[in-house]
Amino acid sequence: MLSAGVLGPQNMLNMKTNKGQVVIGITCGQKENEARFHLNRAYVQAVEAAGGLPIILPGCTSQEEMAGLLYLIQGLILSGGGDVDPVHFGEEPLPGLGEIDPTRDIFELTFTRLALASEIPILGICRGIQILNIAFGGSIYQDIVTQVKGRQVSRPGFQPGQSLPEDGCLEHYQKAPCWHPTHKVKIVSGTILAQIFGAALLRVNSFHHQAVRQLAPGFITSALAIDGIIEGIESTSHPFALGVQWHPENLKEHHVLFHALVKACKKEHVRIT
Repeated sequence: MLSAGVLGPQNMLNMKTNKGQVVIGITCGQKENEARFHLNRAYVQAVEAAGGLPIILPGCTSQEEMAGLLYLIQGLILSGGGDVDPVHFGEEPLPGLGEIDPTRDIFELTFTRLALASEIPILGICRGIQILNIAFGGSIYQDIVTQVKGRQVSRPGFQPGQSLPEDGCLEHYQKAPCWHPTHKVKIVSGTILAQIFGAALLRVNSFHHQAVRQLAPGFITSALAIDGIIEGIESTSHPFALGVQWHPENLKEHHVLFHALVKACKKEHVRIT
């Protein structure tokens, strides 16, 4: 049995570095009334398969604790989860808003800003793309079903013959298994996302009712659904800070995103395909 004096935290960190692994922090949800944290195992498995070393980040509000977590990680995944409190983008709650977690909101928004300032590569997934956008001054739809239906949208990159529902909105919370892609997204050429996938169109899974509305300054759209909903964003000034609205951890053919994150942490070129 090894004592703490023989194998302390710094030695553990050196062991990780010698192996060439990078530590990827993954945010998680929490149930205060049940006193537990929760995260789908698929996130951890996707990071491990990409050669990263995953650690789950508990929500905290102390700047000292956040600084300690930043010291431990080389990459950050903002995971999926519940709704974001609209107070963080200057709105009052509207009908359709779901359950919120104030502690998680504060932690993720603050920690995302600190991570970007520290040039730590970031991948936002589902709720994570929304956190990434809000953290830097953007906004989201509180509920796309009530706020988007019936509007006129442009569909850049889609063929005229491709149908759009009469109400102007796709089904974004699918009634199919999480590993089954249900709708297309158009990848914007010249983006990091396009470099990673090497494709103009992808089929993705979909489990959300909120979505990016107004882009944050310094970010661009990198993927769109046929109904105009933003499905991907990325920073124009950070080497690797991007978000996707779907769940790539559940789609093996999309695990290239996790490989790209690990490569970005090693300051390698992110193109996989």
